[in-house]
Amino acid sequence: MTYKILFLDIDGTILQPNHSIEDSTKQAVLQVQAQGIETFLATGRPVHEIKEIGDELKISSFIGYNGALALYNGKQIFAEPMKEQTVHRLLEVAKKKQHEMVLYTDNANYFTSLAPPSVTEFIKAFRLRNNKVYQQDKANQVLGMTIIMNGENDQYSYSLEDGIHFSQVNVDGMRHCFDIIRNQVNKGVGIQLLLKELNIEKEQAIAFGDGMNDKEMLQAVGEGFAMGNAHEDLFQYADHKTTSVTDSGVYNGLKFLGLIKE
Repeated sequence: MTYKILFLDIDGTILQPNHSIEDSTKQAVLQVQAQGIETFLATGRPVHEIKEIGDELKISSFIGYNGALALYNGKQIFAEPMKEQTVHRLLEVAKKKQHEMVLYTDNANYFTSLAPPSVTEFIKAFRLRNNKVYQQDKANQVLGMTIIMNGENDQYSYSLEDGIHFSQVNVDGMRHCFDIIRNQVNKGVGIQLLLKELNIEKEQAIAFGDGMNDKEMLQAVGEGFAMGNAHEDLFQYADHKTTSVTDSGVYNGLKFLGLIKE
């Protein structure tokens, strides 16, 4: 098989708990790029917060906000903001339940409040920099949302409208946080649009992920790898299981496909 494109999640896939990237991962990415394989970072994070990670890996193409926006070599391919009514409805419910929320636009992270310790911890965990207090006039610009709940089971107290669901953040210390995922706007749908745009077949695409927001992504490619440290429910959606993010998971997966030369 001739592979033409590679999609890499960030947290728990290329980024270790200490926020560093293994040398083996860097080597693996360089080797596939040298073979002409297009490489994307595909993440729930906002694109404006991941450029430095891209620079470190010499990657300038991104799927961000869990599939709501895609850039190919700096050029925007698509952007799908959330419906204003959905944003308002979720904000109302979160306020009643005393949950904090972060709403991502294409240039900032808007928090319902910057004061609570839970927000401080969230910002520190993901090293977010462009943080502001949310204002209602941003409701039509929201590309993605994360709810910072009080406990891992608080998600069950929400009644979500059709077409959206929660995805638990698969990062230690942040499992009480849940991304809002749209059924028709996610990493998998984003990849399908990109493959069509770039005229690449599904079978020629590879993806690595570790969280449940990677479920659709792994199903949208020909070779989907779940990291060894992945959420236990993700493995059923992957074609392969590789080693963990701290044990050369990306390197070993690409080696399995014959794309790495030692």
